Amino acid sequence: MVNEFEIKKQICDIGKRIYNRNMVAANDGNISVKISENEFLCTPTGVSKGFMTPEFICKVDKKGQVIQANPGFKPSSEIKMHMRVYEKRPDVGSVVHAHPMYATSFAIAGIPLTQPIMPEAVISLGCVPIAEYGTPSTMEIPDNLEKYLPYFDAVLLENHGALTWSTDLNAAYMKMESVEFYAQLLYQSKLLGGPKEFDEKNVEKLYAIRRKFGMPGKHPASICLNKDGKNCHNCGACNSEEYKQFPGYQYDFVGKDASADAPAADADLVASITKQVMAQLGLK
Repeated sequence: MVNEFEIKKQICDIGKRIYNRNMVAANDGNISVKISENEFLCTPTGVSKGFMTPEFICKVDKKGQVIQANPGFKPSSEIKMHMRVYEKRPDVGSVVHAHPMYATSFAIAGIPLTQPIMPEAVISLGCVPIAEYGTPSTMEIPDNLEKYLPYFDAVLLENHGALTWSTDLNAAYMKMESVEFYAQLLYQSKLLGGPKEFDEKNVEKLYAIRRKFGMPGKHPASICLNKDGKNCHNCGACNSEEYKQFPGYQYDFVGKDASADAPAADADLVASITKQVMAQLGLK
């Protein structure tokens, strides 16, 4: 039996963490936890995540409609993107949205976090693409987010912030910490002349370690059409507008670690699209 009060306290604790770590300002950010197939606890709108207590927390159904909320509290309008994650990823138990300084700076600059610079980031986090901009509180954000859900466990939201999800609340929060830490290291290494990236051989070794561990979640430890059918890292072109114009874009990141219901690309089609992408990127 789920102890809802204990989960509400955990949500408040994570809210304090993201606030104290400067991952949100004022009333920014939101957190949700799945407690059953049709019940979710979530943070309210218009409230600082650093000063919540359990009675602030709302309960909604899978459509984001209120099941229970104390007077003066209602769910964030951005619960829509949380619900889209739960809908498309039944393995997910919690979603965290924040505006961490470095990661959001990359989101504003339009730079995805795909450079392989640390073993831990490559193994546990994978690539972090940028979901195209959507107007807050509308269906634009979940609609733009959806195509990334089968292949990743974290995204940057263009000109907005970051979104992470995982099996439980603590894991989803830790993934947000990892995204911000990775972004800060990447930013600071660029100031020092640019990071030294792992080559493809070492990236493949790290992918193999992930597969051996059987870690939960999705991860591009498979193929990436941007990189001649080898891997996602060492790439940086995952979000290029030119790449998205190719007819095989929907087959990106399909491989051993991809979602079971992801489309299976025909070998000839993959080879053809790869050749086009490589030519477009000047990597013949």
